Amino acid sequence: MRAPADAIGPASDPVRDHLARRDSHTQESLATVPPPQPKIAERPARSRVQRLLHLTDALLRETETLARDKAFTDESNRIRSLNFAEGIDFYSEVERFETGLIRLALDQTGGHQARAAQLLRIKPSTLNSKIKLYGIEY
Repeated sequence: MRAPADAIGPASDPVRDHLARRDSHTQESLATVPPPQPKIAERPARSRVQRLLHLTDALLRETETLARDKAFTDESNRIRSLNFAEGIDFYSEVERFETGLIRLALDQTGGHQARAAQLLRIKPSTLNSKIKLYGIEY
């Protein structure tokens, strides 16, 4: 037969002894383990800067794409609103279209006319004459 629990005492219970030893061991090991560092501190500063530059570049490209999409949408809406019954000034529309293309090409090339002419597939002298003709400032 088993002895009553109060006759054995709390120190002679093997399960309780095991749990007490495990808890004290866990507390000791937790005291010696340094607190976890944030993940960003594990990476060298160079990779963080490169990641930031990559994200900045991606955001800039997305912003440029959205700006072009908005410009395209605005132009589409403007063309739809033209009243063909009243007539359209062809030359002013061509001038406006060419001016927009030239500005876009100059923006893409940082104002470099020869590269902008390559993008537009025209000669640099033609681009220069149109810039002067339309009074385009960039």
